[in-house]
Amino acid sequence: MKVSDLIKGSGSTAFSFEILPPLKGNSIQKVYHVIDKLREFDPKYINITSHHSEFIYKTMPDGSFQKVNIRKRPGSVAIASAIQNKYGIPAVPHIICKGFTKDETEYALIDLNFLGVNNLLLLRGDIKTLEASQQTPGLYHEHATDLQQQVNQFNKGIALDGSSIEGIETPFSYGMACYPEKHEEAPNMESDLFYLKEKVKNGAEYLVTQMFFDNSKYFAFVDRCRAEGINVPIIPGIKPIVFKNQLTVLPKVFRSEIPEPFAAELRKCKDDSEAKEVGVEWCIQQCKELIAYGVPSLHFYTMMASDSVYKVAKAIY
Repeated sequence: MKVSDLIKGSGSTAFSFEILPPLKGNSIQKVYHVIDKLREFDPKYINITSHHSEFIYKTMPDGSFQKVNIRKRPGSVAIASAIQNKYGIPAVPHIICKGFTKDETEYALIDLNFLGVNNLLLLRGDIKTLEASQQTPGLYHEHATDLQQQVNQFNKGIALDGSSIEGIETPFSYGMACYPEKHEEAPNMESDLFYLKEKVKNGAEYLVTQMFFDNSKYFAFVDRCRAEGINVPIIPGIKPIVFKNQLTVLPKVFRSEIPEPFAAELRKCKDDSEAKEVGVEWCIQQCKELIAYGVPSLHFYTMMASDSVYKVAKAIY
């Protein structure tokens, strides 16, 4: 089923979460452990993040350096299929355009469609660790909206080279990202909303927000979206803070403002264990307010926080 249909048919605030593929060489059992822990809350779908390869410089025996292209984590295609087949829960792999060529994307779409994985989250992806050679416009999409057009063409049975693709029984449905506190590269919120409208007009069936800690930012953002005619579900992305240093790290990395009452409590913490408890309590109250507001779903980012997500979900579901 489509994610948008699963959300609409849930009858109450739906629950979903995002997992990180294990580092290369590690067992998928670590992924299964997280899913087994959170299954009791009836997740409507499970997202799988995707990571592009990175270049490192390896020291050779003669002291010289060799440039090596590495991919630290397995691709999301295999993991999405494994999860969907093992648990019967729809898997939603992230498809990113940065670090993946248009051809690589096409092969991923062919594999996913063959495997019966038909829900996607389309994202631009991080560009901070990419080299210039991985950003060539001829080979790589520049924006998530460009990636969106490729998926739309694929759904019509049209390949990158214009030839026909046979056997697409179930076209992909997909969601895309949004930013209640503005994307870091957008010049202003009006520009951000313009491109968000384009995403929805061209086929995005729902939107998932970047993590935020101040619900008033989300409420104001939803109001602005509705005023602009953006009427698809806007799913809040939630992450409980688990380390004290996230007080400064998260605003820097994700541009997510931490409200002063929350920041004040985190500053009082002597160590990470205390910060983790404060993070859970704040997240519980944040989620309760969002549920009371009538959000269609809550989507949890579990990276390094699956225990905290479990405690939060236990308190609100």
